[in-house]
Amino acid sequence: MSKAAKASDGPRPLLEARDIVKTIGTGAGELHILKGVSMDLRPGELTLLMGPSGSGKTTLLSILGCILSATSGELHLAGHQAVGLSSEELAEIRRQHVGFVFQSYNLFPTLTALENVLVALDVRDARSADPMETAAEALRSVGLTHRMHAYPSKLSGGEKQRVAIARSLAGRPSVVLADEPTAALDSENGKAVMELLQEVAKDPTRAVMAVTHDHRTLHYADRIITIEDGRIVSDERSPSSGGPDGSARNKNVAA
Repeated sequence: MSKAAKASDGPRPLLEARDIVKTIGTGAGELHILKGVSMDLRPGELTLLMGPSGSGKTTLLSILGCILSATSGELHLAGHQAVGLSSEELAEIRRQHVGFVFQSYNLFPTLTALENVLVALDVRDARSADPMETAAEALRSVGLTHRMHAYPSKLSGGEKQRVAIARSLAGRPSVVLADEPTAALDSENGKAVMELLQEVAKDPTRAVMAVTHDHRTLHYADRIITIEDGRIVSDERSPSSGGPDGSARNKNVAA
């Protein structure tokens, strides 16, 4: 089984996964998707999860985000143990503590950018003295003050992804998970989205992880985790996240 790469001294992880196993099917048709994955996500960091198609990236992201339940293992998210819970209990943790950014944006086409963020606040049951102002502030934080009342059909791909990021931040989740956030974008918009996620990850109360195939995103990361065949094979500090000389702070390879 893979073991967690020992992270350098720092703040307590907001997410801790230990020996996560995911199987589907039974008997001769049983498939082992994840084979004992252990990892942490720490506040103030942007982590990239990389690996070839079929390596288990999407399944792992879904388990970390409490969309799927692991077959076995331990998952602690913002102090909650998530393995073995019912779908309703997982949904409650997800609503309160996880923000998602999807490749396909998943915006409601009949709602404005502001209304899309307001829906996210409502779903999360996020209590705010002024929900409208809270949603507007989320859009201001991603540079969309001038597009708050625009419908998705009037937004560029980069603007749609910015709305999706603003929506993911509504309610101040502990963990933001992005699934191929630059895949549908051109180079310029992809760069802008990664710069935004990098800025979001500077919040010392939040951890951000993005699944990506895009090697242009590497230098935005504080940390890069590689998964192959359902196992973590490396967990590295990004060279750009090192000290004044640019050297990496830490590099570990899972056993």
